[in-house]
Amino acid sequence: MARQSDSSLQITPQVLLKAYACGIFPMSDSADDPGLYWIEPESRGIFPLESFHVPRRLARTMRQEPYEIRIDTDFAGVIDGCAGDETSLYRDKTWINGRIRRLYGELFELGFCHTVEAWQDGKLVGGLYGVRLRGAFFGESMFSHATDASKIALVHLVARLKAGGFRLLDAQFTTDHLQRFGAVEIDRAAYHERLEAALAVDADFYRLPGGATVDEVLQLASQTS
Repeated sequence: MARQSDSSLQITPQVLLKAYACGIFPMSDSADDPGLYWIEPESRGIFPLESFHVPRRLARTMRQEPYEIRIDTDFAGVIDGCAGDETSLYRDKTWINGRIRRLYGELFELGFCHTVEAWQDGKLVGGLYGVRLRGAFFGESMFSHATDASKIALVHLVARLKAGGFRLLDAQFTTDHLQRFGAVEIDRAAYHERLEAALAVDADFYRLPGGATVDEVLQLASQTS
C-alpha cells in the first residue's frame, strides 16, 4: 500500500478533490496525530452497485421504519459520531483528527461531501459521510449508536446513488461486515478503470425523491442492471 506524507503540501479542498480523482485519499494515524498521509491501496474495496446485497433480516427491519433518514442536515454530528464511536464494527480506533474535520467540513459547505443520517426520537443515532465527485462516491466512515442504524443508512445511500446514475461506490477497504453487502476487493488497475468511467458521467445525488417509500428504497438498492 503506497503511503506518502503531506509534510510539504498544504491540503485544500481543491487538492483533496484532485487526489480523489487520482485514486488517492488522506488518513491520519490517530485523532491525536495532527499529520496526514496519502493512501493508494494496491487492492481497493468497492461496492459494485449492480450487485449490492440487502440481507433479508435487514430488509425486514427497514420495513418497520425504526429511523427517520435525513440527508445533509448534520455534518458535525455525523463526523463526531464517526470519530467517537468506540464500539464501531469498522475499525479499532478513530483516525479522524482536526485536519480531517476541517477539510471535510469545507467540502461539505462546497457541496462535495454528503451525509446520510439515521434519527430516532429527534436524536442522531447513526449515519455515514463521504465525498461525491461526478459519478463516483467515496465512502469515508460510518457510525451506529442504535441497532442497524449505519447499515440502514448504507442501504439508503446505495439507493440514492443508483437513482442518481452513479457508477462507483468506493469503500476504500473491505471487511467481513461490508462483504455481506457485496463489497469486493479489486486491484489498482481495475479500480482506476472504474474510477475513470465514473468521472466521465455527471450524476445527481439528489435525484431520489425525498418521499420515497422504504419498499422503493429497497427495490432500488437491490435491483440489478
